[in-house]
Order: sequence, then C-alpha cells, then structure tokens
Amino acid sequence: MNFDLTGHTAFVTGATSGLGRHFAKILSGAGAAVALAGRRRDRLDAVKREIEEKGGRAAAVVLDVTDETRIAPALDEAEKALGPIDILVNNAGLSVFGLAAEISAADFDKVIGTNLRAPFLLATEVARRLIAAKREGRIINIASIGSFRVLPGVTAYCVSKAGLAMMTQCLAREWARKGINVNALCPGYVETELNDEWFRGEKGKKQIDGFPRKRLAKESDLDGMFLLLASDASRTITGSLLTVDDGQSL
Repeated sequence: MNFDLTGHTAFVTGATSGLGRHFAKILSGAGAAVALAGRRRDRLDAVKREIEEKGGRAAAVVLDVTDETRIAPALDEAEKALGPIDILVNNAGLSVFGLAAEISAADFDKVIGTNLRAPFLLATEVARRLIAAKREGRIINIASIGSFRVLPGVTAYCVSKAGLAMMTQCLAREWARKGINVNALCPGYVETELNDEWFRGEKGKKQIDGFPRKRLAKESDLDGMFLLLASDASRTITGSLLTVDDGQSL
C-alpha cells in the first residue's frame, strides 16, 4: 500500500496532546505538511518543533473549535503557511463524566459543541474550499466505539459520537461526486496521557480486566487504518465507520 502523503496538507484539531499530537506526527512522517490546531500555543509550538526537527513542515494555529468565527481565519492562516488543505482530521473532543440526570445543560452543550458542531463547521468549510478549487480531499472524523454502544457515565459523549458517525455518512453521500471522502475512525480505549492516571487506579484496572484481551490499545495501533484513510489508497472508501478497538466492543 502506498501511504505517501508528499504534496498534501493536513489540518489536525486537538493537536496539542494525545491522539491529535500523535496523528499530526504520523501524517508528517508520511510526507504531509501539517497544520496543528489547538488552544494552547506553547504546546502547539512544541509539537511543531518536534516535526521540524525531523525534517517536516508544520504550522501552529491557535483555534478554539467551538468559536465559529475563528474557523475560516484559522484555515486561511494554515493555507497561507503550508498551501491548500486537502486532509482534515476532526480530532478535538472532550467528555463530561457523570450520570445523565446529574450533568448540567451547559455541560451537555459543551460536549455537543466540541464533538459534533465543531467537526460539522470545519468539514463544511474545508469542503467548500475543495469544491471551489475542484480538488479532491479526505476528511477523517475521530469517533469512538461510543458511537454505537453505551459507555456508562458518559451519555453526552456517546450522543455526540453517534451524531458524528451519522454526520460522516451524510457528508460522504453529499460529497461523493466531488471526490471528497469522509470517514470515521472509531477507536476503543487507547492509552494516552489524558487517561493514564485513571487506568493506573483500581477502577481503571478493573475496567481493563473486563476487556477481551485485558489490555489497552496503544496510539500506534491506529496508525495503519489512519494512514489508509488519509492516503490515496482509500480512493473507494467513503462513508465508512471503521472500528479499531482490540475487540473491546465485543
């Protein structure tokens, strides 16, 4: 399989840490120029340095994805630095833990705004630019096994990811003849700096023991599927919800 992304430009949200940071480095390693989007300038600059030290091209773009007034300017900034964007990775996301009857309306709105509304606004803005330029593109939405199964204690998160999965299929159908592929990667529980404290604790260890393989996935376990979706090798893959969860949802 040819996963060479030389000549492509990617825009990755939530690139300051976790999977976003990992995906940005993987894209760069495959040859893409990468725009790193996130709220924390210091962390964006750190990832940018990591990429550039290995010979890659990157730009740091400060962006709160819930602020729709900043989306077009952020894309303009990235394209000015790196060239037209043809790969979008909607990775930024968050969750609020708690029973559904106990979380606030504000918390619910925050999760939906970040995990569902923002990816819609980014995807449609990137698509408008691709369509106007008559260029093909790849949009990868980072969903979850919570898109299609109940994860206790995170109702708002599951609702948002289920919506993201359906949005993926709707946009894929709408833009099929425009050469814009829209797919969703649905990981299970992956070990990152954001959850390592939980999984080192007693309750986290008990949760891992309930998985069929009694282990967490690693960020690198997503690389093959992720690069497939970003590359020309996925020319005929669109509207797919691709699960990479080490059997956790079985």
